Amino acid sequence: MRGLLCWPLLLLLLQPWETQLQLAGPRCHTGPLDLVFVIDSSRSVRPFEFETMRQFLMGLLRGLNVGPNATRVGVIQYSSQVQSVFPLRAFSRREDMERAIRDLVPLAQGTMTGLAIQYAMNVAFSVAEGARPPEERVPRVAVIVTDGRPQDRVAEVAAQARARGIEIYAVGVQRADVGSLRAMASPPLDEHVFLVESFDLIQEFGLQFQSRLCAIDLCAEGTHGCEHHCVNSPGSYFCRCQVGFVLQQDQRSCRAIDYCSFGNHSCQHECVSTPGGPQCHCREGHDLQPDGRSCQVRDLCNGVDHGCEFQCVSEGLSYRCLCPEGRQLQADGKSCNRCREGHVDLVLLVDGSKSVRPQNFELVKRFVNQIVDFLDVSPEGTRVGLVQFSSRVRTEFPLGRYGTAAEVKQAVLAVEYMERGTMTGLALRHMVEHSFSEAQGARPRALNVPRVGLVFTDGRSQDDISVWAARAKEEGIVMYAVGVGKAVEAELREIASKPAELHVSYAPDFGTMTHLLENLRGSICPEEGISAGTELRSPCECESLVEFQGRTLGALESLTLNHILWGWWRGLEGK
Repeated sequence: MRGLLCWPLLLLLLQPWETQLQLAGPRCHTGPLDLVFVIDSSRSVRPFEFETMRQFLMGLLRGLNVGPNATRVGVIQYSSQVQSVFPLRAFSRREDMERAIRDLVPLAQGTMTGLAIQYAMNVAFSVAEGARPPEERVPRVAVIVTDGRPQDRVAEVAAQARARGIEIYAVGVQRADVGSLRAMASPPLDEHVFLVESFDLIQEFGLQFQSRLCAIDLCAEGTHGCEHHCVNSPGSYFCRCQVGFVLQQDQRSCRAIDYCSFGNHSCQHECVSTPGGPQCHCREGHDLQPDGRSCQVRDLCNGVDHGCEFQCVSEGLSYRCLCPEGRQLQADGKSCNRCREGHVDLVLLVDGSKSVRPQNFELVKRFVNQIVDFLDVSPEGTRVGLVQFSSRVRTEFPLGRYGTAAEVKQAVLAVEYMERGTMTGLALRHMVEHSFSEAQGARPRALNVPRVGLVFTDGRSQDDISVWAARAKEEGIVMYAVGVGKAVEAELREIASKPAELHVSYAPDFGTMTHLLENLRGSICPEEGISAGTELRSPCECESLVEFQGRTLGALESLTLNHILWGWWRGLEGK
């Protein structure tokens, strides 16, 4: 408050006091202020004295710049009880305030000044009653006008009010107790305690009080020279800079603060000073991390349509495509050669339960098609079938239906999401009893074409899986289990063939499934193929080498014997 007020202006004390309170003129403004008058209306205040006080209040209001964004005024009166005449939020026009003061009827009872201060502190200056929040730093001023000794204690409650930032002026009239006034008022006491001989002389306080509220707006004259902001102070002004700037030695111009020069920014790459403080920037090809300081090489694979068939690897400002082990990157730098020699009957069991959700089911279908991409799909090569399961099981297409990868992928994209439960055991039974039957397109067992089952699930099965998981392996089906999210590890291991480390894969969410492709490719895609009706054997296996050697030696021995017999026959003819 003291920083916002100026000392008495030149006032013509000979003029009527109500007129003198309005001498401020157009250049006199009160800054934002929450002002509450605490008026003693006990029985000791005679009617004509109360009327003088009423006129004093209205005259003082006419000298204030009242409004929601300027001075807000509230009035309470007290005797043995406290009454709110109008709160700070009630009126924004001076005329409405004067009307309420004219209608004021004194209480004419005791003098409970401490109770009135308590009410002002807890109620009148609350945000709910119209006081501005403390963080806005709007001064709060209470003016207590009394004519007698309080009938309750005032020192303690007044100290509490001052501690909460309320500046208290104590105005005593006639019989007022000076000790009580000093106990209530804010320091310095010679500026906050006033004692007048009668209500007729209360205008002396009004003149001094108004002059303290009155601030001459020197900034409005436009000669201050401040680069950013001009701020009025008692009888003067000072310049203030915007946030992020510091005032120069001329006290008018402003310079941006170089926060980076303080040396405490901890930026890994570059520090850039902004009005709000230091900000860390990363060099090209790097991204700022959540800590706001460290930088990481940008993963271009996540930010561009890289087109890599299998895996994309970021390398600084560029990226490259990788293929799984055993497959070569093609000339386009993106696609990988196919597993063209292997013969496999592959049935995919896809979880279509409600927990998967539609958007993730689309990711599952895309994942299935990425598996198809590295297979040589043909009637003589790899055959693919797809089964979806939830509370029931549905064959989407059997092993023998499609003869090309394009047809399989198109059929996968057309699969509709089932939702409902998770009957994994029922799906395994369907696979064993139907999916690998010759009627469904599986090749006869005599051809020794590997039978592979891949189960994809995201949660716990709602039925027993143990019987049909074991049965599948007894039937010679190589089982793989792929789990996502809340999939149960124990169930995945029970479904999969041994060793589990080679036949169980897991991804924490549907968006990270692609890293499983390399493992699956290495397992599902055979290194060598077979011809129809031929046993699936590699020519490099030990048994094959022995067989080849036997055939070769037999042929050589036959040739040698023939040569000896021919020579013997020719000899007989010569005789």
